[in-house]
Amino acid sequence: MSLLEQIDKQRLPRHIAIIMDGNGRWAKEQGQDRLYGHFHGVESVRNIVEGCAELGIGYLTLYAFSTENWDRPAYEVNGLMELLIDTIRKEVDTLNRNNIRLHMIGDMQMLPESAQHELEEAMELTGTNTGLNLVMALSYSSRWELVHAMRQVAEDVKAGKVDPGAVTPALLEQYLCTRGIPDPELMIRTSGEFRISNFLLYQLAYAELYFTPTLWPDFRKENLYEAILDFQNRERRFGKTSEQIAEVPTGVISKDSIGRF
Repeated sequence: MSLLEQIDKQRLPRHIAIIMDGNGRWAKEQGQDRLYGHFHGVESVRNIVEGCAELGIGYLTLYAFSTENWDRPAYEVNGLMELLIDTIRKEVDTLNRNNIRLHMIGDMQMLPESAQHELEEAMELTGTNTGLNLVMALSYSSRWELVHAMRQVAEDVKAGKVDPGAVTPALLEQYLCTRGIPDPELMIRTSGEFRISNFLLYQLAYAELYFTPTLWPDFRKENLYEAILDFQNRERRFGKTSEQIAEVPTGVISKDSIGRF
């Protein structure tokens, strides 16, 4: 039986988040510069997006460029931005054919104007699609997001729009980049590193973490299936005991229902 056939389609993670790591090391192994690895990493993105869409995954978030990545050598940053613009321009028709809606989280104002334009146009052109929601984390870091959210909360408290005593997790989530997007249930990191690297720190509170030594340019659907099968073999307790979980009817367990424990 293939890996795909082993997956329980009734127990898929609603939201998968991926830290796409290892492009530079992959390129070095090929005797090439880092941009060569990023270029080949785009094929992995296409393959995994297609795989998630075929499975019926609701949301896929890809960590494409962090706020810290701006400190990389200028040639690599410029090359990445050019690759981003070119890829978005080429992929819009494919996204529409596959009913995929594009979203972006992060500090868009930090991106070159041409990249902002391509992203805004792509999000508008795919805005009515109802299949997979593809969320690109660009110029994003969780600490930046939380500081940005706290500033907005503080401004609304100062303006009398928010009562400090009414600040709850539910209210805070409305100020995050991911408002309206369910928290990831499965987070995958490639390349053998065991870090979250400032990625969705608030949203990953109850996610299952999966680390693989596979470098991102080599990551394909079969690797995705392995991660999902690993997820489906875990017991998700959300702070409860195994005995308590056994008492909850199948399909009832969720962060929202028992996340307080």
